[in-house]
Amino acid sequence: MSFINTSNLRGDVMGGLTAGIVALPLALAFGEASGAGPIAGLYGAIIVGFLAALFGGTGSQISGPTGPMVVVFAGVYASLGGNPALVFSAVVLAGLLQIAFGLMKVGQLIRLVPYPVVSGFMSGIGVIIIALQTSRLFGHEPSSSGTIAALEAIPGAVADPNLTALAIGVVTLAIVFMWPKNLGKIVPAPLAALVVATIISIAFEGAPILGDVPTGLPSFILPAFEKDSVLIVLEAAFLLALLGAIDSLLTSLVADNMTRTRHNSDQELIGQGIGNSVAGLFGGVPGAGATMRTVINIRSGGQFKISGMVHGLILLAVALVLAPFASLIPHAALAGILIKVGNDIIDWSYLKRAHRGPRWDLILMALVLGLTVFVDLITAVAVGVVLAALAFIKQLSEEQLKRLNVTEREIESDEERALLASSNGAVTLFDFGGPLSFGAAADLGHHVREKANGNAKVLILDFERVPFLDLSAAKAVETIVEDASALGKTLFVSGVNEDVDKVLHGLEVAPLIPDENWFKDRRSALTQAVATVEKIKADLPESAATATS
Repeated sequence: MSFINTSNLRGDVMGGLTAGIVALPLALAFGEASGAGPIAGLYGAIIVGFLAALFGGTGSQISGPTGPMVVVFAGVYASLGGNPALVFSAVVLAGLLQIAFGLMKVGQLIRLVPYPVVSGFMSGIGVIIIALQTSRLFGHEPSSSGTIAALEAIPGAVADPNLTALAIGVVTLAIVFMWPKNLGKIVPAPLAALVVATIISIAFEGAPILGDVPTGLPSFILPAFEKDSVLIVLEAAFLLALLGAIDSLLTSLVADNMTRTRHNSDQELIGQGIGNSVAGLFGGVPGAGATMRTVINIRSGGQFKISGMVHGLILLAVALVLAPFASLIPHAALAGILIKVGNDIIDWSYLKRAHRGPRWDLILMALVLGLTVFVDLITAVAVGVVLAALAFIKQLSEEQLKRLNVTEREIESDEERALLASSNGAVTLFDFGGPLSFGAAADLGHHVREKANGNAKVLILDFERVPFLDLSAAKAVETIVEDASALGKTLFVSGVNEDVDKVLHGLEVAPLIPDENWFKDRRSALTQAVATVEKIKADLPESAATATS
């Protein structure tokens, strides 16, 4: 295929080989944690890893089952009673949604999710993974009823541990957390932990193990829908698609920073969608761009699509030949590996310095984290995005009102300042300092009334620095025009560009202002305003004119 770059073939093969070795224990662990079995995690890593690399938009990205995706998938697996036709229908549909996201150019929009929201739900997922695996570390099966049930089960598991499983779990944790970096370049910590833990499990029986693991190629699963479960499937598909998209694009940004390249967000979504759709048809756990595996691939020399494809082929060879050996792997070892994954997902780097940043960002992050752990991911992300947007709008509106200049000190032009000063307060100039949106519109009319000089005879609304305004702002301008008319003040408008003019005319605000009161620039408006004030004074009786001046 012409779009496959072979200029870094040796580096890509080495990167893919290393990433495949690292991915093996994680794929088995994620498969077991999902409820579908370790081989399902392996199938997901093979199919998503190969196809997302082939059709995606990030050359060095390694894809496969990830913590966030597995948390959601495990929930739908439990909700649908493990029915493969229904469960994997959600995966297929999620992939199709991701393809649609890519075709509709949604990639850039997903990247606009605020960092506190991303940090909160990723950290929440890390907490969920740790909560679900803690009981397994002590030799007990985790609860499938959700995070709260899993947390409630931990004291019982701690009080009645399987000592062999606990010993294996402790050794696994020690290896994955303390494995020297120089040895990690030769043997990845998760793989070393898996081998050592399995040897201990064989030597000292008594710890629960995976048992029979199928070998060979996966079977085709025909998707199905049932009336009673269609809403669960649709909700799960949307969440998997959205979460996988965010997870993948965040990893793409990491890859960009390391390789000094620029990924194609929409093509990446299409590639992830193809991978997940096919994985769902063959019973594979859904996946996304995996940050740790991508970093390892790049550091091992991988740069282009071939690296991700090699990673998938390495795992395929394992599935065809070595799957029977996986039956001896103890549950506690996989639990220890996943606890390390959960710990890595928690955003410790932000939490350590959060107290030095904006307080609202910390509150938002904590809220999203709590909702992720104790409610669900959709609610957490939706609430987080809405609150972040409202906070931004409030901040923007306050800034817009701050930039509403009404004093002659803020006018840069000496000529304009002199014109305004010569009116002796009879002219009030309002210089809108930027875009006018619905956030500022609510207070705009009140602000103008409050700032307008009591002796003002002419008000000037200067739009020179307003690139656009929305309906709410246009209605606020209409209110200002009506107030000025009611108070007997003359209102001028200056500096209106084509876009603003179109909105004001389209919403029939412009006809409320006489044609002769529209000016191309502020200086012209000020000149005419001063002349208008002088005319008003000339028309008044001498005593009234003196009082006015």
